Amino acid sequence: MADTVPDRFALDAGDKNRMEQVCSQIGLSLNTDSAISPQTVGGASRIPFAVSDDPFYSESNIRYLEGLMEDVKAGRAHFVRHDLIEAD
Repeated sequence: MADTVPDRFALDAGDKNRMEQVCSQIGLSLNTDSAISPQTVGGASRIPFAVSDDPFYSESNIRYLEGLMEDVKAGRAHFVRHDLIEAD
């Protein structure tokens, strides 16, 4: 494992809250984001990707998907054949 050094920086409370919300919505923690940024910027001398808020990872959609999984496990889900899905 590489040597690690502690680092601290000041961040506006509002910016931090918004950053935590966006990180949460895309499935990251603020800690993970803080670790990824220096690695990508230092390694590539640029930010090599764009990350945006994806509604798929929103709390409401996660709860909806968890409910669907419970229905599948309990045998309550009924699936319909769709023309875009190829049959085996």
